Formats: sequence, C-alpha cells, structure tokens
Amino acid sequence: MLIPFIPFLTNSSMAPRKKLKGLVAATITPMTPDGKINLPVIRQYVDYLVNEQNVKNVFVNGTTGEGLSLSIQERKQLAEEWMCQGKDKLDHVIIHVGALNLPEGQELARHAAAIGADGIAVIAPFFFKPTNKDELVAFLQKVASEAPEVPFYYYHIPPLTGVKSRELSQNRPVFPHMRLLFWTVRVEELLDGIKAQIPTFQGVKFSDTDLLDLAQCIHKNGTGEFEFLYGVDEFLTGEFLNFVIKLGFGVAQTKAVMTSVSGIPMGPPRLPLVAASGEFIAKAKAKLDSIVWPNGD
Repeated sequence: MLIPFIPFLTNSSMAPRKKLKGLVAATITPMTPDGKINLPVIRQYVDYLVNEQNVKNVFVNGTTGEGLSLSIQERKQLAEEWMCQGKDKLDHVIIHVGALNLPEGQELARHAAAIGADGIAVIAPFFFKPTNKDELVAFLQKVASEAPEVPFYYYHIPPLTGVKSRELSQNRPVFPHMRLLFWTVRVEELLDGIKAQIPTFQGVKFSDTDLLDLAQCIHKNGTGEFEFLYGVDEFLTGEFLNFVIKLGFGVAQTKAVMTSVSGIPMGPPRLPLVAASGEFIAKAKAKLDSIVWPNGD
C-alpha cells in the first residue's frame, strides 16, 4: 500500500536531512508458509519498490506490516533488515515503534535510533485509551524522548484503534456507576503546542477519512513546519478497491494481491488473520487484468 506525502516541508531546528517527498510504501511483512518472518525477501522487495515503482520511502512495521502481531524481536529484525537492504537505495526508512505498553514502545524507539532510522512513528494505544489530547501527548512524548535525534510522527488511525467520538447509550450503561465514553483526539487539536513537548515532532501519518480535520491541519501548517502522510489511498485505486472490498479486503488480501502483482512471495498473514482464499485471488487477479491503468499497463 502506498501513502501519498503532502509536501509541507519542515523548518525544524534538527540537523538538515533529505526532504521527504513522493510516495511512501507501507511495507508488507513477508512470511514463510509456517508463519515465520521471511527476511531474505526484503532485498527483493527493496529492489522492486525502487526499480519498478520508483518508490524510495518506506513505513515499516505498521498496520499493513502486521506490526502489532509481531514480537519485539521480530520487529527489530525487520527494522534492521530494511535499514541494511535500503542503504544507498532508499531515501527514508520510517519505523513504526508504537505498542500497547510504554516500555515496549520506548525499547523499539531506542533500537530505531541505534540503527539509524530516518524517522519513527507511534500509534495511539488502543486497549487502555487516552481520553484527551494531554494524555495522548504525554504517551507520545515518553516514546519520542527515547530517540531524541530522530524525527517523530504521530500515526493517526482511528478506524484501527476503535476510538470513536461518541457516547455509549446511557440507557444501557456497561458499568452502572459511570458513563462510558469513547474519545477521538483530532489531529488539528494535537498540533497546538506539540513542538514544545516533543521537539522532534515532524508530522503525522493521517490514516482517517475525516478530511475536515486534515484540511484544518493544512491550514494550521501555513509555515510548512510539519509533514503529513495521507494513509487513505483509495482515491488512487478506487475501481479495484471498490471491487475487492465487496469480496472482503484486509491485510491478508493485500499480501495476496502484492504477491500476484510483484511476484514477491509475501506469504500468509499471522493468526488470528487467515490467508486469502483461492477464490478471492482469482477474482482479484481477473479484476486487475481488466483495468487500464494510467501508464497503459
């Protein structure tokens, strides 16, 4: 999956770095048939992205990469392999280090800094959730501070975290003694004053369909201080995605489609996800073959 970058470039006080521009690939984690990560495939994957897709930026261990289904050691191994194979080929390797608990996120942030990552990103914790901006920023700051020289991105993906800006029915409370709320923290609210608390804050991977929030972010970013990676790319492949979503489309199906398109053996997903069916693969391939893409392929 490719993430368009919205080019509002940084005026940060950090050391000069190569500007992030173009597409950013949210990388898949290749796995063997028995569910182990398949590190040797990463070299082929890098060459495919660079030579055939002209993509030189990657976002590793995110949602598409099943990052939260991997062990800490596996995430470190993948990060190291992407850094190794991407050396002198990729412009930016951004590593997602978010976790459900603070110590693991901090450990992954330290590791990413040690191997020379070009950026780190953190998702909001989604079991015990932050209920407001201050709680979220406090969590992000504790992770970012473990990599004090590495550009930091907040990974905003409410559809995955399950955080909703609504209140459960008060007629049927889950706990009689309390009102149970689900919150969402709008990104435009998050931007206010965040550099004072997280000096390395570079921007947001914005994986939500709330375009009003995104528009407000862009409006607030008039000086070009921050960078935004827009992670909902359906507008680029609408005809195909509209077709496969009706069949049932997720990480497993993404891996199957990528294997079909690239020839790179991405393997199955990790449980509890299950592999795409043969019927899905056949129908998706037929649909892909029927579409006339802009480059004529």
